[in-house]
Amino acid sequence: MKTAAKDRMTRRSMLKASGICMALPWMESLAGPASSEPPRRFCSIYFPYGVSLPNQESEFAQWNWFPQGEGRNFTFNKSLEPLNEFRDHVTVLGGLCHPKVKRIGGHDSGDTFLTGEEMSLKANGLKNSISLDQFMASSHRLGSKTRFSSLALSSDGGTGMPTRANTLSFSNTGQPIPSFNRPALVFERLFGLNGESIDAQRKGLTRTGSHLDLLLDDAKSMHRKLAKTDQDKLDQYLTSVREIERDVERSAQWLDVPRPKVNAQGLSLDADNETPDKLIYTMLDLIALAFQTDSTRFVTYQLASMHGAISIANKFPSLLGFPKDAHGLAHGAGKGLGAENKGKWDLYQTKCFAYLLKRLSEMEEGNGSVLDNTCLLYGSSNSKTHNNTNYPLVLAGGRDMGYRHGQYLKFESDTPLSNLFVTIQKRMGVDSDSFADSTGSIDRV
Repeated sequence: MKTAAKDRMTRRSMLKASGICMALPWMESLAGPASSEPPRRFCSIYFPYGVSLPNQESEFAQWNWFPQGEGRNFTFNKSLEPLNEFRDHVTVLGGLCHPKVKRIGGHDSGDTFLTGEEMSLKANGLKNSISLDQFMASSHRLGSKTRFSSLALSSDGGTGMPTRANTLSFSNTGQPIPSFNRPALVFERLFGLNGESIDAQRKGLTRTGSHLDLLLDDAKSMHRKLAKTDQDKLDQYLTSVREIERDVERSAQWLDVPRPKVNAQGLSLDADNETPDKLIYTMLDLIALAFQTDSTRFVTYQLASMHGAISIANKFPSLLGFPKDAHGLAHGAGKGLGAENKGKWDLYQTKCFAYLLKRLSEMEEGNGSVLDNTCLLYGSSNSKTHNNTNYPLVLAGGRDMGYRHGQYLKFESDTPLSNLFVTIQKRMGVDSDSFADSTGSIDRV
């Protein structure tokens, strides 16, 4: 007679035993006894250079990013109008910032959006700290049940410069986690199209593991011969190597579990930085598919880095017919027609965010949708161009995680954004009452 353990088909065994022609979503009947509820997820989407904030008496006041009114009695201005459809699924937040970050340059604040760190210059270089997504996914192992513990995306890719990075995600030692910026590579990583046999992939992982072992052995003997400053630099490097080692081990564990097969029809996987509209919307589609197939539960997406003209994405507005590049629009947003031009770019970015909300809301899951089990944080670390206060922020989704939306909340200027991070991590299931410079939590959301 079969035992209940043998009878129960798991999600992993079903993936392994069948050739799936479409994405396999999370399903209650395939979850273990301790996982009868849909998984909880987190996604952060960042845009640089703040928003249009013309004076309320200005003829362009309708392009002020923040709503009119307060609490539940508010009205979206033009920049956030696409969120009207999701009014009961979003909360607009005003007044929050990272207090430490007020002191640093506006272009450097993107690195701190999810960390809250001052990024002060230490003996061994600029020092960041762990980002919120990695704190939950890695430090508290909430990302351990999926093929990928997290996924970092951006329009620029990689890590970028030592500051003004091309990623929102930072490890527990403050090292930038490389981001992906090509849809075809993201799709291949998630769903696998490289055609290599399992044996070939296993041999490749074994070779990589052997090389890492040799590297770590050599580093141990080198460490004793170095001065203290160089030892610190080597320790930082070795921390990154050990993280690669963990990724290799993780890949090996999932090697025999086929990736879910999805229908790529309609996805512009060839999109690049010359076709920004296709690129952004395809990345958003991939985020939705990654969540629907439970390939990961933590995603960050940087629409553009804070590196001005060096950023690949700086030219996106110009390519889409706007009168200036992204940095130029921000510098001209203070008054007059510049406020309207920047406001229209804000509106475009909001449409992109609303598109992701719609995609997630249409994916059925449990008693609701994937959106109901996903917390999304959308915003910037600037209010105007280089001003690191009063971050424009939207918290969305997560109805089944306890969030109460349909409101515009204003906070005192000394309220740390990290207080919101405490609330987010608690709703995700993290047993922690603090993050960075938090002074409490925000329970009104």
